[in-house]
Amino acid sequence: MLATITLRKPSEAETVAQLILESHAERRVFALHGDLGAGKTTLIKAFCSILGVADRTSSPSFAIVNEYRTADGSPLYHFDLYRLKVAEELEGIGFDEYLDSGAYCFIEWPEIASGHLEVDVLHVSIHVAPNGVRTIQMSTVAP
Repeated sequence: MLATITLRKPSEAETVAQLILESHAERRVFALHGDLGAGKTTLIKAFCSILGVADRTSSPSFAIVNEYRTADGSPLYHFDLYRLKVAEELEGIGFDEYLDSGAYCFIEWPEIASGHLEVDVLHVSIHVAPNGVRTIQMSTVAP
């Protein structure tokens, strides 16, 4: 399954996030792929907003994972795996337990975790055109 959405400006991020969440309501694990500056963190912030997270959200670059609460009090996890060097480091943070929790998990730089990501993961790839327009492709298969 491959679906594509165009994001023309950052102010459309919440609309795009809403569309992704509604069209994949059964999903809880989202792996976001894209180059530095592609908009992964911006899209995750939009997911958090749509899900009612009241806390200020930011990329967990140094903490690896940030935990937030949704409007109904459920946990939501935001991972940034950029700094990890080997997949074994995922065990040290209990990565599989987060994924198995049933909570929303949004993962930036998921490539190192490929062996941990099951088939129920939605892969969201963001590609940036020279004019700044983002093409967002969604698939159940890693790019």
